[in-house]
Amino acid sequence: MPYLIGIVLAISTAALGRFAGFDRDRVFYPTVLIVTASYYVLFAVLGRSMSALIVECIVVTLFVVAAIAGFKLNLWFVVVALVAHGVFDLLHASIVTNPGVPVYWPAFCMSYDVALAAILVWIVRRRNSGATIAPASGINT
Repeated sequence: MPYLIGIVLAISTAALGRFAGFDRDRVFYPTVLIVTASYYVLFAVLGRSMSALIVECIVVTLFVVAAIAGFKLNLWFVVVALVAHGVFDLLHASIVTNPGVPVYWPAFCMSYDVALAAILVWIVRRRNSGATIAPASGINT
């Protein structure tokens, strides 16, 4: 069930972004990446684990850097980072012990990340084939 919910929520996120017009700006999907990656930091705080908090902050910093690169340079960085976060979800328990992570979270988040990455691949390809998006710093998606 967490896999299905993750996929449905990813589709809903993309649909909301499209319906509200949020996805017209390059910042939408990089921001979603940052928010998605930051949940493990929240779980470390909820689990009251300083060691998990330190590791999760280091990891989220990597995804923030990828989100910034995606915003400023090319949205493909965000696609790759979303897939990487999905892999991280699968391996999370073997990388860091975070007592605040709900049991269902890795499966849910992995399916959300990969589904959203697939949607973003479709969007970037569509935009590169003719539709335009306002780039930051004048660089195309």
